[in-house]
Amino acid sequence: MHPLPPAPGQRQYFLDWIRICAFFVLILYHTGMYYVTWGWHVKSPHASDTLEPYMMLSGPWRLALLFLVSGVASAYLLKKLGAGAFVRQRSVRLLPPLLFGMLVIVPPQSYFEVVEKLSYQGGYAEFMRLYLGGHQGFCKDGECLKLPTWNHLWFVAYLWVYTLLLAALAKPTPAALQERAGAALARLLGGWRIIALPAAVLAAARFALADGYPASHALVDDWYNHAVYFPLFLLGAALATRRDFWAGLERARWPALALALGGWAALMIYYAIPEALAASAQVQAWRPVLRAVYALMQWSAIAAVCGFGHRHLQFDSPARRYLTQAVFPVYIVHQTLIVAMAHALKPVRLPPLLEGLILVLLTLAISFAVVELVRRVALLRPLFGLALRADAATGAKPSAAPDGWSGGARGARAGT
Repeated sequence: MHPLPPAPGQRQYFLDWIRICAFFVLILYHTGMYYVTWGWHVKSPHASDTLEPYMMLSGPWRLALLFLVSGVASAYLLKKLGAGAFVRQRSVRLLPPLLFGMLVIVPPQSYFEVVEKLSYQGGYAEFMRLYLGGHQGFCKDGECLKLPTWNHLWFVAYLWVYTLLLAALAKPTPAALQERAGAALARLLGGWRIIALPAAVLAAARFALADGYPASHALVDDWYNHAVYFPLFLLGAALATRRDFWAGLERARWPALALALGGWAALMIYYAIPEALAASAQVQAWRPVLRAVYALMQWSAIAAVCGFGHRHLQFDSPARRYLTQAVFPVYIVHQTLIVAMAHALKPVRLPPLLEGLILVLLTLAISFAVVELVRRVALLRPLFGLALRADAATGAKPSAAPDGWSGGARGARAGT
């Protein structure tokens, strides 16, 4: 026996659980960023490539999955509120946390970055004067830190822009036409096409844009990421209430999982090739194939997560109701906590495994302490993406329309 599929209009609880789990994976991922060789704000003296294959298990698809889920949530809200009220609601829930985050939450990340990378000797107050003034003089190896910045909160900025575009597309389109388009898309994605067609779209984006527009998270020039995230956001919005689509992902869950793991294995073999050999013509000839494999792994992992979630996670509980509200404040504060604590713990010289475990546990503990504070202080709630009314804090069951669903990954070798 497994949970029954949601009826039309019923909240899709499995997507709440997926969103919750994805945000907690983000804490593990960003803790891992301290220990790998990829660029990040601060780096462990023990940084190596040991964790990188495991980071790549989620790196290619985790944020893409969150945009898909956010598209579903946005479709429910848009239908409930109408285009104008939808834009106002999304702006109120997303822009204050973004601006507050850029002014208060994010700056310590940049401060510790310049302390560690550039041996900056100024105090935090002096740094904030430079930060707010848009100082562009923190440079190393020809690259300068752009200030002020949104760092990990780039997701919030992108989500806000995507919701504006969704409202602009939906407003002049009759509801009946939207319904027919969603039904036609669900039919198009029947059978094997539910894996092949989205993967082909992601592969086309990778072929066309990955070289010219590497991930920047700067919004205005991040065209490869937009070509991945916005179509998945629209896909979630178009198919939010299509029970046949979600049931199709459930049926495809095992093949999708096998394809995702097989694709990850192929990518790990490619990334393990020594750089001198990787530049050879024989290996370079495989790059187009590996780009297609990357896209197939990316979508197959998303399909597998949604398929298994649809099968096993379509249920409500007090934990879901609490965590659905809590994950956005946790997301806002978690990376600053990791960066600050990693910097503070560095002189202690803990073994990396113990240090990493401590970072994860302290990040969770402090993040949920922040959640409990924010839930109880009305003035703080909007700054952390919560509704001004504290219905969630009273334990009241939320309405059927998803409320406030929100949520980088780096390849180990550029150009794949």
